[in-house]
Amino acid sequence: MLTVLAAIMICAAACTQEKVPPPSASSNTDVIRDSPPYLCTFVPEYALRLASGVTGPLTERAGGTKTDGECRTPDADPNPLSVAWSQELGGRTEKDLDYILNDKQKVFGRHGGIALPVDLGEGMAVHLPYGLFTGQPYEVVAKFPCGGKKRLLSLSFAQFAKGRDAIKDMTELMRIAQKRYGALHHCTPGT
Repeated sequence: MLTVLAAIMICAAACTQEKVPPPSASSNTDVIRDSPPYLCTFVPEYALRLASGVTGPLTERAGGTKTDGECRTPDADPNPLSVAWSQELGGRTEKDLDYILNDKQKVFGRHGGIALPVDLGEGMAVHLPYGLFTGQPYEVVAKFPCGGKKRLLSLSFAQFAKGRDAIKDMTELMRIAQKRYGALHHCTPGT
């Protein structure tokens, strides 16, 4: 009996999810950094909490495949984070990725979207004024080469903490997401 109880306690301790402490109230000027654990594979949980001010529990729900899919954190309404990814492969061509990117850039451009730095590929970050209808008014999208294939990543956010520079934070989160993408897909972003 004692052995069974000890085994249950060990399993419970080992099976609990790693807790990420919430950022401090004075962290609205802290730099976004890459550190595990990650949400939706590509976004550091602590960095998301720092940038957005989200303090509640966050889990992820993903769908699709390794090459074309999406993930979101459904713990709050609106979802604090959504991630979508796609790559030039099989039936998906670079032209398809261009169509998605161009469509987003047209909308972003009408609402003051900011072009991403060249090292992140082609893309924009924006705060959309009609975000109340989508629930995620902050979005960053980038098409970038990685291992000789074009890739597309899109990150959407429900909010950013007061005092944060949302465009700068989204740019840094995209930089981290691309680096993670490269590590997981065995390619180097920008090549």
